[in-house]
Amino acid sequence: MLIDWFTVGAQAINFLVLVWLLKRFLYQPILDAIDERERRIAAELADAAAKQAAAQTERASFEQKNQAFDEQRAALLAQAVGEVQAERRRLLNDARQAADALAAQRAESLRSEANQLNAAIALRTQEEVFAIARKTLTDLAGVDLEERMVQAFTRRLSALDDAAHTTFAHALATASTPACVRSAFDLPAAQRTAIQQTIDTTFGMAIPLRFETAPDLVSGIELTGDGQKLAWDIADYLASLERSVEALLTAKSLPK
Repeated sequence: MLIDWFTVGAQAINFLVLVWLLKRFLYQPILDAIDERERRIAAELADAAAKQAAAQTERASFEQKNQAFDEQRAALLAQAVGEVQAERRRLLNDARQAADALAAQRAESLRSEANQLNAAIALRTQEEVFAIARKTLTDLAGVDLEERMVQAFTRRLSALDDAAHTTFAHALATASTPACVRSAFDLPAAQRTAIQQTIDTTFGMAIPLRFETAPDLVSGIELTGDGQKLAWDIADYLASLERSVEALLTAKSLPK
């Protein structure tokens, strides 16, 4: 069999041209498209990986923030609970103090009322006792008692100290009106004479006197002249006793 080298050469050339054409217009665009697709896929994979990494980072950050938020919320809740408990204790303490203050004020008010009541009872008792004493002494006044009162009055006149004697003598000597002798009862003539003689003897001069009856005196006698007064009266003793009792009641604490 004879080989047609021209035909073989032409076919070889045609094959080479075909290969070149295929490579130039078919394989190379396909390869370029494959390469471009691979690059695109790689870029997409890299972008997906970057997004996944960002998502992981964001997730970690979110979890960290969520944990911090939980911790902050727990701290705020604990702080709020502590503040509520502190406020509750403060309100209870204020209420307890207010109740104690109210109770103390009430107790002090009750003590004050009790003291006032005790003082009023003591004062009323004192007044009644001295009123009864005055009435009893007035009812018991008689001739014997009156004579003894005149004697007591004259003894007081005779027992004046120098200063009182000088003052009273000057008052009686310079008085423009007669000295006055007041008594709770009407003095008999003998007793008036005894008083007159005692006054004249005591002051060494004749002293004009006028005698008056004063029911307000509780079994007593008093001599007044030019603003000066000399008296012997059971009421003076009662008044002195009253002042002593009042001072004692004031100074001494009353029972609660």
